[in-house]
Amino acid sequence: MVRIAVPKETTARERRVALTPEVVARLVREGWRVRLESGAGSSAFFADDDYISAGGEVALRDELFRDAQAVFSVQPLEKPDLERLESGTILASLMYPWRDPDRVGAMAEAKLSALAMELVPRITRSQSMDVLSSQATVAGYVAALLAARESPRFFPMLTTAAGTVRPAKVLVMGVGVAGLQAIATAKRLGANVWAYDVRKAAAEQALSLGAKTIELPISAEGEGGYARELTEEEKRLQQAALEGEAAKMDVVITTAQIPGRRAPLLVPRAMVERMSPGAVIVDLAAESGGNCEVTRPGETVEVGGVKVVGPLNLPSELPVHASEMYAKNLYNLSKLLLKDGVLNPDWNDEILAGMLLTHGGQVTHGPTKVLIGG
Repeated sequence: MVRIAVPKETTARERRVALTPEVVARLVREGWRVRLESGAGSSAFFADDDYISAGGEVALRDELFRDAQAVFSVQPLEKPDLERLESGTILASLMYPWRDPDRVGAMAEAKLSALAMELVPRITRSQSMDVLSSQATVAGYVAALLAARESPRFFPMLTTAAGTVRPAKVLVMGVGVAGLQAIATAKRLGANVWAYDVRKAAAEQALSLGAKTIELPISAEGEGGYARELTEEEKRLQQAALEGEAAKMDVVITTAQIPGRRAPLLVPRAMVERMSPGAVIVDLAAESGGNCEVTRPGETVEVGGVKVVGPLNLPSELPVHASEMYAKNLYNLSKLLLKDGVLNPDWNDEILAGMLLTHGGQVTHGPTKVLIGG
């Protein structure tokens, strides 16, 4: 049987687990042997006994990686763990190669086959493996709740004996999966919601959720459903138009990100300074540089009475459902790795080829190879 190892996550604030008991049971039925580190699922409220009942094994970390042919995790393994693995071992996790090119080099040197879950190609066949979409759903939902908590205003309209309270005005910048979920959640909370995206196709989706759209004479449709980088003139037009719109808002939620690159700047300091005291900005792109110029990752700062929140790893705030979604993404990926009970991935498969970061002692992902000077 082919053995998967699932470590307990060690990254700060990480409460998710790569596999849930439900998915472990499916994998075992299909010919995998799953070994988890003791306590791997505890932060997501999955007990060791749950995994054992599902057919998994539980071990201490010293024994976890012995004879492992694949390792599934949420965050990338640290170098000491990489050194425990035999050459040819398949790793599947979020990888963030642009943050830690030295780790990429270590994986290549160890001849590990590293699959970056954030690089799943955006094609129809791979939708069930799309970790960015599944986790962005969680992040967008939590972002709206965080904005409501930080705002000094009600989100819904209320009619009380003391008078009528007008609903909060919320602007969501970036109408991808996270943005759509932020729109839907803010609407459910009763806010008036506006949406902006440089992709024209996104406007229809925002409208379907009840948001009003901010239309600008800019269209920046890119490959794979992402936006292309704006020209300097387009950036100037965007800033001038959005500055006035943002100044009217009680809450701004920014969600624009480009995988493998710094997040685009949507909210310069001048825009923050025009907003009213008590307004709140929640920057979902804080981990990749921030959409707001004054964002500090992991911190909340104030500029002229405007609160700017830079949350980290929001999906981990809902570890149960985030883990369930992530585990199902991995389960669907596993079908490309195991054939007739044998670990035999086709590295030329469009999905695996797009995700493959290192293989056979080489860095195989073009942009990462350029980044580390390979």
